[in-house]
Amino acid sequence: MVAVMLMSVLALAGLCALAYTLAVYALPFMLGVTAAQFAYHTGAGLVGLVAAVAAFGVLALLFDTLRSPILRLIVALVFAAPAAVAGYALVHGITKQSEPSEIWRQIFCIVGGAFVGTSALLRLTTSARA
Repeated sequence: MVAVMLMSVLALAGLCALAYTLAVYALPFMLGVTAAQFAYHTGAGLVGLVAAVAAFGVLALLFDTLRSPILRLIVALVFAAPAAVAGYALVHGITKQSEPSEIWRQIFCIVGGAFVGTSALLRLTTSARA
């Protein structure tokens, strides 16, 4: 019984780590899905993966080459805002059944969204420097 509970906790932790990592790349993923749907309907090949990689590459290149702080902030917000929304939704889905207080659920969701958005921003800056 204890082994099953421990395995459940480890599986949940692994799924949360996977979802957190994927939430950071929310914008390139959605651009890739949209391009893949368009390519599917027009009969083209595997365009979704190329579009997702290109979107991340273009954002990292723009963030690295732009010198104006305002433009860099705009690029960072374009990349980090969908990740923050995805992090909010992720925490909301996890805490929906476990947290009875709506106020605390919203606090947890906002903090989770802020962490995921900050992580997306940090990944953008580290990939732009590399």
